[in-house]
Amino acid sequence: MIADLAALLAPVTPERFFAEHYDKAPLHVRGGAAKFAQVLSWRQINRLLDMTHIWSGTSLKLVMDSQAVPPEQFCTRATGRDGGSLLQPEARRVQEWIARGASVVMNDVDSLTPGLASVSNALEAAGLGKAQANVYISWQSHKAFHTHYDTHDVWAVQVEGEKAWNIWDGRAEWPIPHPAFRGQPQSHHDQARGKLREKVLMQPGDLLYLPRGWYHDALAEAPASVHVAYGVHAPLGMDLVNILLERVLYDAEFRKPLPRQDGSAPARFALTQRAGLLGQRLAELCKDPKVLEVLAGFVANYRWQRGGYDILASRGLGSSAEADGGGDGAAPFRVVAGGAKPVRRGAEWVVKTASGAVPLTAAEAEAATWLLGRGDVTAGELARAHPAVDAAALLARLAGAGLLAPAA
Repeated sequence: MIADLAALLAPVTPERFFAEHYDKAPLHVRGGAAKFAQVLSWRQINRLLDMTHIWSGTSLKLVMDSQAVPPEQFCTRATGRDGGSLLQPEARRVQEWIARGASVVMNDVDSLTPGLASVSNALEAAGLGKAQANVYISWQSHKAFHTHYDTHDVWAVQVEGEKAWNIWDGRAEWPIPHPAFRGQPQSHHDQARGKLREKVLMQPGDLLYLPRGWYHDALAEAPASVHVAYGVHAPLGMDLVNILLERVLYDAEFRKPLPRQDGSAPARFALTQRAGLLGQRLAELCKDPKVLEVLAGFVANYRWQRGGYDILASRGLGSSAEADGGGDGAAPFRVVAGGAKPVRRGAEWVVKTASGAVPLTAAEAEAATWLLGRGDVTAGELARAHPAVDAAALLARLAGAGLLAPAA
């Protein structure tokens, strides 16, 4: 899991990030394949998609060569759990589109698993704003989106495959999710993006930070690529206006009618005078201790309410985590040493690692060959496929040698 912002940024320090990059410039951080192994995996993607009742034509989207696929083409009309009618993705139709090259977008996943939530919590605990996550699954040679900018900071976490990002020089000036910005044509973006600043190849374990408004586009460079894009929405100056709107309800000057306008110079002068008076009053309210207290609390607590349940503890019956063993019994392991495989050394078998070699019996070598050729594996799966080996012990040894890492 990602414990905090320092763990997410490592080896870059938070101090360097805030001094050189936050709201200033993009940052690409290299990481090992094990860094985000517990954030998301193919196994968990399938598990989430199998939760069919949480997906609709809005929360699950398909994009084919930069064009959104209409939900009617991959969903069926279904009856929801509340009895209402909705468009629900159908596995067969979704996978037919995937076979043709359509990218998959899974929206609002930041609280669906502990691994996904750990990154959201790290960003929010650092005071960066509300973190909302989408999963992007794309395939080689199929671009999902044209060059664009986002109306929030982007923290892209690469979990599977590779993806090439084009980072351009251009930056929109602090855009917000409003038609004035979202309605701009592609021709505007293609011109405003400027020259290519850099091309970043994202690999598993890598992190990419893009400040709000920074132009970018991406293309998968491996047969399959998965990244989780955390959109972080910071509190804005416009939020102060909303706080002031609540405050002026109790100020009689703002409840008075504005001077009637009849087209005369005195009427226009009276309106100008009243506007100046109200503006002065607003400036005074911005310094009001109560307004500042509300504003400080709003900024400090600007995050989504996510998790925090422990049902047994609420009854004084111990911890729910203790009751289920912490959920570690069936946890999968992800292969993080690409290309590793057992080799014969005389009469013995070994698998080489960066720090040495792990000796294996013939049965363990056969089992290791099988599991190292997979994306991830559980002890149960290994035991069923190779009952002659101690699955848990072998996984522990390979993980201790840096060949495997606990996965989501």
